[in-house]
Amino acid sequence: MALMLLPMRGGSSSLNLCTHSTLTQLLVAPSRSLFFCFSLTLSKPFVHDAATSTSTSLSLTRLDDVVEKASRYREKLRCRAAVRPTPIDTKSFPFAEKKFGALELSSRVLQRLKEERLEVPTDVQVAAIPTLLDGHDAALQSYTGSGKTLAYLLPILSKIGPLRQLEEGEVAMMDDAVNKSGVEAVIVVPSRELGMQIVREAERILGPNYRKVVQQLIGGANQKRQEEALKRNKPIIVIGTPGRISEISRAGKLHTHGCKFLVLDEADQLLSIKFRGDMRRILEHVGQRRDAAAVANILTIIFGFGRSGRKRVERQTVLVSATMPPAVLRAAAVWGHRPLLIRATSIIEVEAPGSNYPYQSESSSDSSSSTDLQGARESLPPNLDHSYVIAPLRHHVDILRKCIHALNARSVIVFMNHSRRLRDVEFKLQARGISAGTLHGELNKMERANILTSFRNGKLRVLLTSEVGARGLDVPNCDLAVNLELPTDGAHYAHRGGRSGRLGRKGTVVSVCEAAEEFVMKKFERQLDIKITKMELSEGRLVKYGAERGETSRQFARI
Repeated sequence: MALMLLPMRGGSSSLNLCTHSTLTQLLVAPSRSLFFCFSLTLSKPFVHDAATSTSTSLSLTRLDDVVEKASRYREKLRCRAAVRPTPIDTKSFPFAEKKFGALELSSRVLQRLKEERLEVPTDVQVAAIPTLLDGHDAALQSYTGSGKTLAYLLPILSKIGPLRQLEEGEVAMMDDAVNKSGVEAVIVVPSRELGMQIVREAERILGPNYRKVVQQLIGGANQKRQEEALKRNKPIIVIGTPGRISEISRAGKLHTHGCKFLVLDEADQLLSIKFRGDMRRILEHVGQRRDAAAVANILTIIFGFGRSGRKRVERQTVLVSATMPPAVLRAAAVWGHRPLLIRATSIIEVEAPGSNYPYQSESSSDSSSSTDLQGARESLPPNLDHSYVIAPLRHHVDILRKCIHALNARSVIVFMNHSRRLRDVEFKLQARGISAGTLHGELNKMERANILTSFRNGKLRVLLTSEVGARGLDVPNCDLAVNLELPTDGAHYAHRGGRSGRLGRKGTVVSVCEAAEEFVMKKFERQLDIKITKMELSEGRLVKYGAERGETSRQFARI
C-alpha cells in the first residue's frame, strides 16, 4: 500500500492524503483507526514533489517518528472525545416541557425572553433547543410558522456572544468588548426577506445594547457599506444570502475559519443548482466539519503540515427546512457529523447517504415530485381552513374585497403569479377604501423594508405579492391568505398557505378561481390530503356552496 502526499491546487500548505482502504478508514473514523493505520507496514512510501516531479522515499527513522507521534496524539484524541457530544437518548426525551426555563438556556437569554414576554416554547423548540445545546449536528424540520428560527437562535445565543452562559468566575462582557472574538456563527438564507426576518429576531433577543453583534449580508444592498460595517462592528453573527457571503469572503473581508456554528435556513432552497458554487465556498471556509477537522489535526501533528495556516475550529452544522426531501437529509449527512433529524415529537439519527452529491439537479426534479408533495403536506400549519370561490375573471378583485369584509380579516396577504398585475389590483382596492401595498422582486431594499414595516404595523391591511414573496415572509398576525391567481402546484399552494396561521394561531386560505380551474383545487386536495371547501358569497357572508339559508349562521361570523 502506498502513501502519497500531494500539494493542493493554489499552493495551499495543506496536503491531500492518498491511500486505499486504510485512508478511507482514517477519513471516516480517525479516532478509531489512527494508530492502526500508521503502524501498518508501508510498501515504498514516498512524498511526491509536484514542482520537480520527483519522489523521495521516507526513511525508517522517519516512520519511527510517525509511530511515536501517532501514539502521543492518540492520547490527545481520548481527551478530546470526552467533550464531544454524546448520542442522544431519543426514547426518554422530555417533549412535554412547556417553559423555556426547563430547556437549559443561559440565564441571560432566559432574562431577555422574559422581558420580551416569551414564556411558552413551541413543540419544535422543546425538541430542538436541548439537542443543539448538546452540540449535535442536526436537520430541523417543522411546519411553516412553528418557531424554527428561535429553535436554533436561542441555543446559539446561549453559547456565543454577550448572552452566553458565563463560566465560573467569568465577568460578563461589556458593550465595547463584545465584538472582539470574531465571527462565530454564519446563518445562510436563500432570500433577502428571510434574512431580514432572522436579523430582527436576533436583535429582538439581544436587546438594543447589542445589535451590532449581528450583521446582515444580503444581495441588493451596498456591498462596500457592508464591508465597512464588518470592519467597524466586528460582528459575532453573520446572516446573509449565499452570493453576498461568498463574494465578501472571496474579497478577503469576511473571515469565518473560527466559526462554531453554520446554519442553513430553508436548506431545500439552498440546494438549488444556482447556489452550488457559492455554497461550496461557504462550506469550505466556515469552520470545519468535525471529522475533517480531526484528520487535519492528525496531519498537522504527525507530519508538521499546515502549521503556518489559519487555525480552523470544528463547527456545528444545522440544516432547517419546513420540508425534508432526501436531498436535504443527504446534505445533512455529508456536511455534518452524525446529524440528528429533529421534528416536533421525534428525534432520530440520519442514516449515512448513498451518494455524496447533495445538490438538486434539473434531471432529478421530476423523479422527486412525490417527495416534494410529501414535504409540502408536512409544511402546512395544522390550524388552517381551506376554501375556494368560483367567479369570472373580471370579478376576482371584487370577490377579494368581499371576502376580506366577510371574514373581517385585518391582515391579508394576496398572492398572484405575475408582478405586472399587482399594481392594477392595488389601485382597485385603494379605490374601494382598502389600504394595500405591493411586494415584488423589482423593489430595492429600502422600498421592500418600508412596505413590510407598514404591513406589520397595521398601516396596510392588504399586502399583494408575487411568487417571490411566498417564502420568507413572516407576519405572525396574518389571518388570511388569498390566492387571487392559483399556484402552479401543490407545493407552492402549501408555501403560500403557510403565511397564515403562524405560531399556533387560526388562519384561513381562500382561493379565487374560474369554473374551468375548479379541477385544480380538487387536485390540490388529493396531493396535500386536505379538505378545500367550495364556498360562495351570500348577503355579506362567506358560506358553504349550496347551503340552505338557515344553516349559514354556522359557517362564518357576519360582519
